[in-house]
Amino acid sequence: QLHLVESGGGMVQFGGSLRLSCAASGHTFEDYAIGWFRQAPGEEREGLATISSSGTKAEYVRSVKGRFTISRDNAKNTVYLQLNSLKPEDTAVYYCAARTAHYPDYVPAFVVTYDFWGQGTQVTVSP
Repeated sequence: QLHLVESGGGMVQFGGSLRLSCAASGHTFEDYAIGWFRQAPGEEREGLATISSSGTKAEYVRSVKGRFTISRDNAKNTVYLQLNSLKPEDTAVYYCAARTAHYPDYVPAFVVTYDFWGQGTQVTVSP
């Protein structure tokens, strides 16, 4: 069992920034690729970014490319999502999720089944 805990959410004004953290415990963190997702009220869950277990490869959904940056520190068992130039439409609960990595540069698609999920952290962007 890999336990994931998100933190770093909060309320920020339009154009502001936040850094979300996803701290892992339990299994060997380096065995997992990590994805960040979000879900706004009444909306489908949306994949935002994924990063390989090695941290060398990442993919982003087009809507956040250039504004959000995913990174990981395997020594700290933590993945980060830097959110810049935030807009009110970025308001959502943000989740991290882990998928078993088949190889170090494996970057899972957003639509595959992830093995473990965190409880989420709320991000609210005011106009």
